Amino acid sequence: MFLGKILGPVMAWLYNMIGNYGWAIILFTLFSKIVLLPVSVWVQKNSIKMVKMQPEINRIKINHFGDKDAIADEQSALYKREKYNAFASLIPMLIQIVLLIGMVEVINKPLTYITKTSESNITALTQVALDNNEKLDPKSSGLEIAVVEDIQSGNFSDEYFTSIMFDSSDLAVNTIAKIKNFKMKFAGFSLGWVASTTGGMAWWIPVIAGVSALLLCVAQNSINVLQAEQSKWNKYGMLAFSVGLSVYLGIFVPAGVALYWTASNLLAILQQWLLNLAINPKKHVDYEELEKTRKELSELNNMQSVKALPPEAKKKAKADYKRFFGIVNKHLVFYSESNGFYKYYKGIIEYILSHTNLTIHYITSDYNDKIFELEKQNSQIKAYFIDEKRLITLMMKMDADVVVMTMPDLETYHIKRSYIRKDIEYVYIPHGMDSNNLAFRPRALNAFDTVYACGEHQYDENVALAKKFGLENQKQIKYGYCLLDEMIADYESSPRPESGKKTVLIAPSWQKDNVIDLCIDDLMESMRGKDYNVIVRPHPQHVRHAPQKFELMKEQYKDDKNITIQTDFSSNDTVFNADILITDWSSISQDYAFTTKKPVIFIDTPMKIMNPDYKDLDIEPINIWIRNEAGRLIKTDELGTLDETVRELLSKQAEYHEKITALTERCVYNLGKSAEVGGKYLIEAVQNQIKKRKENNS
Repeated sequence: MFLGKILGPVMAWLYNMIGNYGWAIILFTLFSKIVLLPVSVWVQKNSIKMVKMQPEINRIKINHFGDKDAIADEQSALYKREKYNAFASLIPMLIQIVLLIGMVEVINKPLTYITKTSESNITALTQVALDNNEKLDPKSSGLEIAVVEDIQSGNFSDEYFTSIMFDSSDLAVNTIAKIKNFKMKFAGFSLGWVASTTGGMAWWIPVIAGVSALLLCVAQNSINVLQAEQSKWNKYGMLAFSVGLSVYLGIFVPAGVALYWTASNLLAILQQWLLNLAINPKKHVDYEELEKTRKELSELNNMQSVKALPPEAKKKAKADYKRFFGIVNKHLVFYSESNGFYKYYKGIIEYILSHTNLTIHYITSDYNDKIFELEKQNSQIKAYFIDEKRLITLMMKMDADVVVMTMPDLETYHIKRSYIRKDIEYVYIPHGMDSNNLAFRPRALNAFDTVYACGEHQYDENVALAKKFGLENQKQIKYGYCLLDEMIADYESSPRPESGKKTVLIAPSWQKDNVIDLCIDDLMESMRGKDYNVIVRPHPQHVRHAPQKFELMKEQYKDDKNITIQTDFSSNDTVFNADILITDWSSISQDYAFTTKKPVIFIDTPMKIMNPDYKDLDIEPINIWIRNEAGRLIKTDELGTLDETVRELLSKQAEYHEKITALTERCVYNLGKSAEVGGKYLIEAVQNQIKKRKENNS
């Protein structure tokens, strides 16, 4: 065999130098590691290069999530730029397999490669082994090992062996002497043993080989720069394969081969440790950025998948995705995160539908969004259910004139601007009257071309933020808040409840350290047994995540006739019929005060800050200053005075009605007309896009 002819002389030289076959095998293993060291160094550098590129690869996967073609193209370009060979990591394994095949050949044929016995004499001697052992297969690869064992056993005289050999008497005697002196024992084991046929102590051979493979895999998963970054599936898959292969070798091949494999595994651990000292991956890889991008990619992969949806939703998501891209000349697209977001668009969409023939393309991530019912009633509405993963690809391939969203952080996380059309106008519509500077992450609105503002407080912040981040071309629109317009209209047209006991509503936020979690017991102690009704209406998400907590609260206050724990959110009547609101940092305070013109008591719980640099603008957020204008602020250690404050504010309702009316007019643009203002701008934006396209094509 070709490999045997190359490796055999090396093994013979090492054996003749040391005089022990086991140590010769170990020395050969070490020798092969040294000879192949340049390859190992190249592989180490190539592996470091791969891990160094991994943050950029993760970014490609994030930016083009779900678009396999784009990812493949970008990744290929990156490999080409960095001159990375993706197959380099396979080279050591291929070399190891080649050496293993060669070593099996050499170890199975000690007469051919170590004692240099002639082919004719080997044929004669193997016949003796076959006659001596009827179970021995003539085609067995271990015939030469059987000959060695027969000669060394002493069952036959030297004269018998020399009589059947073709060499002269002296040469025959010399050959037999070489075979008898051939040291096949190592550490109490014969290197010719095969566990599957020898049994007994030989069963330790696969165990030792398997343990060596286990140690190598554990070490590689920890210190090998490339293997350490693989997924658990890859790590444990490789571990299972390596241990399984090693055990198999230990069972079905001679112990000498298992010794070579074991030595190779252990020396590989030492070699990797030395390579890491010489070429330290930590000096070349930005592990902080790697972890950051890995986390972002993991969040994308862990999003709702199509498989988690019911069959009919899966089918609709697939069909709607195809239908969306099957329609050309999409002028206006709205995106809604869930069913509850339509209310922020409602007035604007209704204005557009009643004043134009524009088609509203409405994308939602909620299979049960009520937009599908509205689609049946109006042919100008085209609604699409797009699951979270398809949404990423759809947004990147968006082809429309104007895209409207209430979701901030465009371009920051998984939702990106289109890379198909760079001229799309992205419009942000607020879904609350909070301070954008305080309640949003830094740069949350930077990727939008146009930003609507509910009132002066938001407009001033948006202008200042645009200036801070150099967004000279970002348009700021004095819009208003069409949801508030609708709430005010509904409130003013709804019948007032019959006069009787006053109602105090406790409606906190769901943020950390909210009223429920921080001080509800002290607050309720001040409310018990009073001559007004108290309704506790927790945030829906709080009830969703901790339902038992509120069942216990119901049990706790069941005997208090003036206290109700409300967990049914099907109606807002409770909110608007209340005479006073108690909350913390919830945006319900603005909706309630501006709609009803009634006062609010703010409990001074820790503030939720999404932007730690919010003070840089030198504009006090509405979330802070409104607490002293729309009602009264009470510290958590002053809850004993809460009843007095409630009674005082209830007695001043007329005064607060006048004060909050003026505050509403100051804080909200275009009261009663915001839908018209918001709708007109979008119509003009679409018309401008069409005009530009015609000019460019002419």
